[in-house]
Amino acid sequence: MTSKSSNALIQTRLRVLIVEDQNDLAENLFEFLGDEHYSLDYAADGLTALHLLATQNYDVIVLDLMLPGVNGFEICRRIRQDLQYQKPVILMTALSAIKDKEKGFELGADDYLVKPFELKELQLRIDALHRRYNPSLKGLQAGELRYDPGTLSVYYRDKSAELSGTPARLFELLIRAYPSLIGHDALSESIWGDDIADHAENTLRTHIYALRKTLEKAFGDGLIKTVHGRGYRLNLPSDGEAEQ
Repeated sequence: MTSKSSNALIQTRLRVLIVEDQNDLAENLFEFLGDEHYSLDYAADGLTALHLLATQNYDVIVLDLMLPGVNGFEICRRIRQDLQYQKPVILMTALSAIKDKEKGFELGADDYLVKPFELKELQLRIDALHRRYNPSLKGLQAGELRYDPGTLSVYYRDKSAELSGTPARLFELLIRAYPSLIGHDALSESIWGDDIADHAENTLRTHIYALRKTLEKAFGDGLIKTVHGRGYRLNLPSDGEAEQ
């Protein structure tokens, strides 16, 4: 298993090292996280992990404890003491005793996830730790709504949604303009540039509809208001009802 990134996109993806000797679980993690928002590397044992950590830079480390050779506790200690590596570490293990959790945190771990777990929970913890360790990470905020242009993720209260393609570009434009509206022509020109003539208002409306559906599925609200004859704007619950 190798890194699933391309050099051109590394700067916009979270670099995550997964250290796990159970190949099936590692494969599931790679498949679930995908390569759109994450650049993933894999180590099946402690020595490989230490080599990668000594030669590569990662945003988050996901570390199993029960590993062949060097166990996860020792790797965590070396990460903090020998390598002076300050990026976040998530321990994932079947060891659920409080003494094991205490040992992990004392050695410098930032989070502890007991197996079995939902893959989505691990993803949420990865993203949360990355944000916590990167206070300068540029996110776009509108009330309780936040958008990370790097991962194309929208966060609202305790939920999240992932965007892609044209809907992601539309959402970034709308959250940057909030609370103002953006006209049909301005949105189309920003998305399609000189090809605006080939993208009639119906095409824009279709992408807005798809964006609303994604947001409604995640948050229970489409969050976009149609200002008839003028354009669109973000509409949070505190702003009033969104028109569909």
